[in-house]
Amino acid sequence: MVIDDSAVAREGIRIILESDPAFEIVAEGSSGEEALDLSERWMPDLILMDIQMPGMGGLEATKQLKERYPYLKVVMVTVSDDIAHLFDALKKGAQGYLLKNLNPQAWHEYLKAIAVDEAPMTRELAFRILKEMSPVGVDEYYVSPLTSREQEILSLVAKGLSNKDISVQLDISEHTVKNHLKNILQKLHLENRVQLARYAYEQGWMGRR
Repeated sequence: MVIDDSAVAREGIRIILESDPAFEIVAEGSSGEEALDLSERWMPDLILMDIQMPGMGGLEATKQLKERYPYLKVVMVTVSDDIAHLFDALKKGAQGYLLKNLNPQAWHEYLKAIAVDEAPMTRELAFRILKEMSPVGVDEYYVSPLTSREQEILSLVAKGLSNKDISVQLDISEHTVKNHLKNILQKLHLENRVQLARYAYEQGWMGRR
């Protein structure tokens, strides 16, 4: 599905996508409000969403769509390469970010990778990209998705503690620890404790608390 307030931009996107039989455009819209309505009707696999539109913009529409349909993949399409826009989009739940001036072949390759989860643009990946693009001052854009308790549990996982050990140290039930871990895995888009431990190590949690 393509959402852009510019009819010219929508036509351009359609031309790019229709040149590859792997893509089928099921609907088009010109606002965030239309994105919500059309998504309920068509249940698309992937939405190409402009950021700046009259009324509800693409960022707010993405946030609401991801709350309603967590499975849905959203890629922001814009002329802006502002890193603040990029990271804001990812915080709202977008899986990717495409610049309108990229060549069509780059669009096809990137969107196919997003569609099959080979190149998801996670918050963590985005943060690493932003650090490379602008080493100074990037941290002000990064907000951890974890609560303080979840961060505390993550630091203990990084130290190799078992669920039982964590429950004893924090004086909470083992069942509570397991539920916290489920939430942490979901928020970080990870699948198991091994990936979580690796993430914690890469993010520098080994020496915390």
